[in-house]
Amino acid sequence: MSSASCLAPPPPRLPCPRARLPPPSSAVAAARPSPGFGPRRAAPAKGWRLVYAPCFRHDQDGPTTSEDAVGFQYDAQSGRSGGTEAKAEEVESSNVEEEWKFKDGGWFVQLQKIKENLQGRILRFQKERWTVPWTGETIAQVMILWIATFWLVGSWIVPFLAHAAGFSKETLTHRGQALYSLLTDVTEGLAGIAILHQCLGRFRPLPPGWFEFNLKGRWHLDVALGCLLFPLVNLLSHINISLVPMSPGPVVGVSSVEQSIVARDPVAMALYAVVVTVCAPIWEEIVFRGFLLPSLTRYMPLPWSILVSAAAFALAHFNAQRVMPLIFLGVVMGGVFARSRNLLASMVLHSLWNGFVFLDLMK
Repeated sequence: MSSASCLAPPPPRLPCPRARLPPPSSAVAAARPSPGFGPRRAAPAKGWRLVYAPCFRHDQDGPTTSEDAVGFQYDAQSGRSGGTEAKAEEVESSNVEEEWKFKDGGWFVQLQKIKENLQGRILRFQKERWTVPWTGETIAQVMILWIATFWLVGSWIVPFLAHAAGFSKETLTHRGQALYSLLTDVTEGLAGIAILHQCLGRFRPLPPGWFEFNLKGRWHLDVALGCLLFPLVNLLSHINISLVPMSPGPVVGVSSVEQSIVARDPVAMALYAVVVTVCAPIWEEIVFRGFLLPSLTRYMPLPWSILVSAAAFALAHFNAQRVMPLIFLGVVMGGVFARSRNLLASMVLHSLWNGFVFLDLMK
């Protein structure tokens, strides 16, 4: 009779009398694999929770039964499935959390970002100012000289040259009057640019941002938004006409244009179209938006600079019946220029408005 080889009592238990166990039967002994030559058990699959069974059990001794094997497999499968379920629950909880964030606060955050971006694009020009190297004395000098030159060229110099050449404006044909208006406008524009060049010569090179022309950028969108306000400008024009009585004397420029339109002279109409859509927008924008508006920012905020330059632009047309629409139009063009920092944008908008008025007269 031999005793069990691995029967060592656990340390915390009290000593008990040794018991002799009967030897295992031959059938059980044959079924038990040899520890040295039996087939090796395959390694458990990844994710199994391996339960190590020592050679003795606290409550029983002997080989592992089929019930033990079933329990072992169940343990391994439950461990693997438990890990997969934990991962699935973690992913699901994260998705639910993201969905909750989007439902409760995500849309609000997106709207806030859109609002801030829009406000930044609209009001960005208020934070950026031009560097104005000259003082109010230079501003007044340029504007006074320009007004005086404008009056002298249109009322004295060009008529005197035409009379010296043997022409009289009253006796000119429709094409002759259109050409006369074109030459007058070109001369006034060149005189204004010459005054700017002479008065600002001592400040060259000018700081960045002055008299910029640029084909690139998103100024096309600003011009398109400005065009949407043309009906409002037209409405203000009708209101202004109803508020201010008609002047007794006819306006020469408008009368000659209307006469050419009534006569349907294509050459005269083309010359007038060049005057109102090319020449006037170029030199007027250079003077009022290119020089006056940025210069005023030295002494007042940008919105006030836009408004004051728009009022000067309206008064320079010497027509009380168009003051209201021209002030509003000057504000729109000033805002477009201040946002884009591009004279080309305000020139294109100015040209489109004049073309809109010209086409309206042709109806």
